[in-house]
Amino acid sequence: MVESEAQGRLPGIAPISVVDIGSNSVRLVIYEGLNRTPTVLFNEKVLCGLGRGIAATGLLSTEGVQKALGALRRFHALSEQARATDLHVIATAAAREAANGPDFIEEAQTILGREIHVLSGRQEAHYSALGVISSYFDPDGIVGDLGGGSLELVDIRGTQIGDGITLPIGGLRLSEAAAGSVDKAQKIVRKNLAAATLLERGKDRTFYAVGGTWRNLAKLHMEMISYPLHMTQGYEIETKDAIDFLKGVAGDNSAKGKAIRAVSRNRRGLLPFGAVTMAEILRAMKPQKVSFSALGVREGFLYSLLNGQEKAEDPLICAADELAILRARSPEHARELTRWTEDAFKAFGIDETVEEARYRRAACLLADISWRAHPDYRGAQSLNLISNGTFGGITHAGRVYIALANYYRFEGLRGDDHSETFAAIASPRFQQLAKLLGGLLRVSYLFSASMPGVTPLIRFEPAGPDELVLHVPKRLRAFAGERLEGRLLQLSRLTGHAIHLEIGS
Repeated sequence: MVESEAQGRLPGIAPISVVDIGSNSVRLVIYEGLNRTPTVLFNEKVLCGLGRGIAATGLLSTEGVQKALGALRRFHALSEQARATDLHVIATAAAREAANGPDFIEEAQTILGREIHVLSGRQEAHYSALGVISSYFDPDGIVGDLGGGSLELVDIRGTQIGDGITLPIGGLRLSEAAAGSVDKAQKIVRKNLAAATLLERGKDRTFYAVGGTWRNLAKLHMEMISYPLHMTQGYEIETKDAIDFLKGVAGDNSAKGKAIRAVSRNRRGLLPFGAVTMAEILRAMKPQKVSFSALGVREGFLYSLLNGQEKAEDPLICAADELAILRARSPEHARELTRWTEDAFKAFGIDETVEEARYRRAACLLADISWRAHPDYRGAQSLNLISNGTFGGITHAGRVYIALANYYRFEGLRGDDHSETFAAIASPRFQQLAKLLGGLLRVSYLFSASMPGVTPLIRFEPAGPDELVLHVPKRLRAFAGERLEGRLLQLSRLTGHAIHLEIGS
């Protein structure tokens, strides 16, 4: 077979597939490769309901089994079509608990030609924790992964995984055990959470919500408040606001109206049960906020396959560097910008936090990814690509910082309706830093044309109180002119610093 000449894939890695056999759904995700920030090539889910009725019968649903086996045949074919070099298969609560689970697993293994890893509750909690660790920068709190059959809770601090527990109150199982009654479900959840003493250690920390039902709660909340960034990964709600929202969803009041269209129809029935479960966790834990994670067991499993050096890499910087390789005119120039802007920020008197420095580096690496767009739309494309990109290790405010910096780099330093809708998500500090960084990138472009070798030769230096000099070597004097003076004037107005151009003799 003749392979495509397409260059839009990273070199040196090959596709890898993961099949996740859950109590409610069976999903195939094919990733570009095994690396720190795996990109999804293909993603398909089938709601099979394997665990439907398991609480009453102790058996996997007969209809669910047939539907799941059919899905697995298709998934196996799709994995081979995508040229995946490996296929990993994991199964969770329903398969491990049902009396006929081993028979189903045996038949599924025959179809897939692979051993299926039937995860214990402890393993499931462990991989859920790794999924959050892989996608957040220095996380601190308790991970809750709500599946169809079980709820996993586990304590994490940075890369350290603490105590964990598995409870039989997954959304599908809870709705059946409560016979569709939310009030009864609340009592069941409270009874089970009494065993989750680790929640007491979560006060004033973060609750990381994993699982499809909870992600749909995030989508519903975004729709209800007209949130401008439709990205569930890293979406945060303060605890008090979350409890008020969840109370409405559990009572099926606030979930009415047009906002419910943000949730797929096959997920709506479980929303009240997911809401009551989260509300009871928040009451018991008393965290500062809820943060929704789009990554969980599957990504945690892949993360576990990396070596120590790969795990230690910053997911945001890795992803930004990969996009520079795939889309920038010169990845080398993008990396030059990270060092040059660090020095420029110091010259302007900016004392960055670790988080701010990471975001500035990422913004520089992404500064040229929209160059193939029409010049009139490069700013808008940068804004869209970055705000909606599949980046890990970043908050929503951080996304806005990076996206705005690159928007200003193309559009100038004045805000407009297109940018100010997003700007409201970020702090005033991030908004100002984005304009400064955008202004610096505009200056660099006039010398570099987004190619390497020149930007490191120019430098800003303090020359007195509120005064700076831009030093330019003599051999680069041809780059000076009215356009450069105009952009330096923009920076002066923005920062309150007088900026003088000094060309070497």
